[in-house]
Amino acid sequence: MLDRIQASLPSLAPAEQRVAKLCLADPRAFAKLPVTELADRAHVSKPTVVRFCRSVGYDGLSDFKLKLAGTVNEGVPFIHRSVDADDKTGDVMVKVIDNTVAAFLKYRNEASNAAIERAVLALVAAYKSGKQIQFFGVGNSGIVAQDAQHKFFRLGINTTAYSDGHMQVMSASILGPGDCVIVISNSGRTRDLMDACDIARKNGATTIVITASGSPLASAGHIHLSADHPEGFDRYSPMVSRLLHLMIIDILATCVALRIGGGKLQPLLQEMKNNLRSKRYA
Repeated sequence: MLDRIQASLPSLAPAEQRVAKLCLADPRAFAKLPVTELADRAHVSKPTVVRFCRSVGYDGLSDFKLKLAGTVNEGVPFIHRSVDADDKTGDVMVKVIDNTVAAFLKYRNEASNAAIERAVLALVAAYKSGKQIQFFGVGNSGIVAQDAQHKFFRLGINTTAYSDGHMQVMSASILGPGDCVIVISNSGRTRDLMDACDIARKNGATTIVITASGSPLASAGHIHLSADHPEGFDRYSPMVSRLLHLMIIDILATCVALRIGGGKLQPLLQEMKNNLRSKRYA
């Protein structure tokens, strides 16, 4: 959570930066102090303290302080440890698993319920009005985009996934109001994805970005679902980031399925399962 605040510093207003620095200097005290005391110490107004909490992705001061307290008091029982060249097989196994668990628990503590809710409402609205839902990603994130398309099309949703930059730009060019595009990027700095996101937004489509806080892409979409983790985006073979993105897609797909309702989905999924039986050995 503190890493996320640090990454967001450059994009905050000067007054909000003072609140952020106060939090980073003593997070335990920040979680306990009343808003009046926080405002006085940061030399800002009380509404500025609340705006800071929302600017870094939380629903408000109460939500921010609750998750901050959980982070600094309980901590995360796993830490990110890089794999070394001389690690034995058992060491690699423990590090890879612990790194993944740490990223998942960190996301659980820091995720913005409000941002996820906004994304789910936009996706459900697109489904109910028969609009398109598209997924964009390149490289490793392109695989996540394909997985997302696979999950959503089974819900009877009109959806496609593109991992080619030219196809993304062409597809974004024909999107319009009511359509949704989910852009997935580990670094948040891929030029093709930025271009496609800008085009889709200009055409009136709702743009949802899954990427790191403080990145250019994070501020390019309508809705930012932060995916922050200790793994550097320049890693040759990203692991934690891919799994974190897949988990966020799972959360969105599950929430959308619940909003659509079992009355519509159950017969569709049952028929799909029946038709697949012939593809398996008895």
